[in-house]
Amino acid sequence: MIVVSTSADLRRELAAGRRAGKRVGLVPTMGNLHAGHIKLVEVARRHADIVVATIYVNPMQFGPKEDFASYPRTPDDDQKALDAARTDVLFMPGTEEMYPRGMAAQTFVEVPALGEILCGSFRPGHFRGVTTVVNHLFNMVQPDVAVFGKKDYQQLMLIRLMASDLGMPIEIIGVDTVRENDGLAMSSRNNYLQPAERAAAAGVYVTLLKLRDEIQRDKSVLPNVSALGMQQLQQRGFRPDYVAAVRRRDLAPATVQDREIALLAAAWLGRTRLIDNIELDLP
Repeated sequence: MIVVSTSADLRRELAAGRRAGKRVGLVPTMGNLHAGHIKLVEVARRHADIVVATIYVNPMQFGPKEDFASYPRTPDDDQKALDAARTDVLFMPGTEEMYPRGMAAQTFVEVPALGEILCGSFRPGHFRGVTTVVNHLFNMVQPDVAVFGKKDYQQLMLIRLMASDLGMPIEIIGVDTVRENDGLAMSSRNNYLQPAERAAAAGVYVTLLKLRDEIQRDKSVLPNVSALGMQQLQQRGFRPDYVAAVRRRDLAPATVQDREIALLAAAWLGRTRLIDNIELDLP
């Protein structure tokens, strides 16, 4: 695996492959990798000849009171894991490479409306930081395919819409969430959980499964799903930000006429914010 830290070196390493007509796959990450990230690399390998992974903890997507400074960083372990997963190139830029004029002067990319609901309403500016940095990485790597996890469902939808709106010839692939044995969605932030919190953390997924079963039994509960889910999470000791049933195509509130639905939730357990979702198809 080749490790580079500048866009010039990155392009130089990819040049020969491009001339040979090879497909390039991109897996953007913020590091502190787990099995879910490695699954993304494996999927990229199936769709591309050259796999590029990136590790960059993007300050633009963190709010002033969020965990940018404490976000777990494990670069040595990450490099070993990516090498074992047969990653071809690892791009590890610094902030000076990503934002040479500083973030305040940086041109940004924003998806309006869709980036302001759900998580966007609780983390103002977060998704602007996400779409800006992903757009920047797309331009640096120029991939044919990019792979993202479905755990952050709203993020995946925003990136797909950004790529479509800006005419980017990139296939965006979403990969199913990888879970721990008890159902907890794998996340770098799970490291923040205290032992008692970790034992309870799968309650978000359990709640979503129960809501799914209720909807499948009787679609008329859809208008009450948010209140039901919030109540169940509170009873399990969470501080929920939201629970929502949405149409998968645009994240608008789901109605009884909709068929392709996603259930999304975000909730706090101690100082850890957990997000999760499940998809369901109604007859």
